[in-house]
Amino acid sequence: MGLFFSKGFNPDTDVGDLTGKVIIVTGGNTGIGYATVQHLAKHGAKVYMASRSEQKAKDAIKKLKTEGLGPGNGEVVWLELDLSDPRKVKESAKKFLEIEKRLDCIVNNAALFITPYVKTNDDIQDIMMVNHIGPFVFTMTLLPLLKQTAKEPGSDVRIVSLSSDTIKLLGTGTRFRNRDDFNDEHAKAIFPGMWRYSRSKLADALFIKKLQRRLDDEKVPIVCLSLHPGSVKTEHGTEAASNMSFIIKASLYKFALYFFSPPEKGSYASVFAAVGPAVRADPEKYKGAYLHPPGVIAKPSKDAEDMELAAELWDTTERLLNEIGVAV
Repeated sequence: MGLFFSKGFNPDTDVGDLTGKVIIVTGGNTGIGYATVQHLAKHGAKVYMASRSEQKAKDAIKKLKTEGLGPGNGEVVWLELDLSDPRKVKESAKKFLEIEKRLDCIVNNAALFITPYVKTNDDIQDIMMVNHIGPFVFTMTLLPLLKQTAKEPGSDVRIVSLSSDTIKLLGTGTRFRNRDDFNDEHAKAIFPGMWRYSRSKLADALFIKKLQRRLDDEKVPIVCLSLHPGSVKTEHGTEAASNMSFIIKASLYKFALYFFSPPEKGSYASVFAAVGPAVRADPEKYKGAYLHPPGVIAKPSKDAEDMELAAELWDTTERLLNEIGVAV
C-alpha cells in the first residue's frame, strides 16, 4: 500500500461517463501519466497523450489497447509536445487549437525528476523549463479554449498540475525574482538534485494558486488544482538511482516495492483532480487547492501559499519568456 494512499476514491467506480470530454495529459506515455490516460479513456473521454516521442506514444497507445481499451471506450491521440523549448510548446498548443473546438481539462503531468544540472539553449536550467515554464506556456496558450468551454451549459473545466510534497524540503525564503533564481543550482544543499526538483514543483503549486486567483477575478468558472501524487513506483525513480551503488539501489527497490503505490493507483489523485465528481459538486471548496491522494485537501508548504511569491514567479516567468521571444 502506497504512502498517503486511501480507499476513499476509485476511478473504476467513482468516475461517471466522460463521453464528449476532451482532456490533455502531458507525459502520458509512461508512469502516472499513462495510468491517468487509461482511467480517463476507459470512461469515454477523448484523451490527448502529449509527449515528445511519437514512437513512445504509439507504443503506449498500443499497450492501452492490449490492456483492454477498445470499442465503447474513449479515444487516445498523440499530441507532439517538447516542454524544453517554449517555442515548440506554443506551436503544439496552437496545433491543438486548430483541430479541437473544446478542452475540458489539462493535466500537467510531465516532468523531469532528479537530473544533472543542465541549462537549455535559452540559458535557463532544464528542470525549471520543463517542469514550470513549458507547462506555463502550454496552459496559457490553451486558456482561451478552456474559457470558451467553461461557458457551455453544464461544463466542468479544470486545470491540474502535479506538484510534490518535496517542496517542504526548501523551507521558506525561496525566491523567483530573476533568471539567477530560476537557475539556482542549490550546490550547498545536501541533495542538490532534489532541491532543484523541489524548486520546480514549488513553482507548479504557485502557478496554480495565481492562475486560480486570476480566473476568479475574471469570474471564469474554471477550477485549478495542484497535487502530490503520493509515493509511486515510476521510471523517475529508476533514473534518479542510476548513479547509486548496487547496495543502495537494491535497498531502495525493496523499500519501493513495499511502500510505494503502482502507477495505476498513483494516478488516483490526478484523476480525482481532473474529473472527480466531488470537485464539481463543491467547486468553491477545491479552487486553488493542493491535494493528497486520492483527493484530500492538504497543506503544502508556507511558500506554496504565498500569493506575493506567486505573483513574483508569474511576473518573472513572463519577463523571461519575453526575452526569449515567446509571448503568452
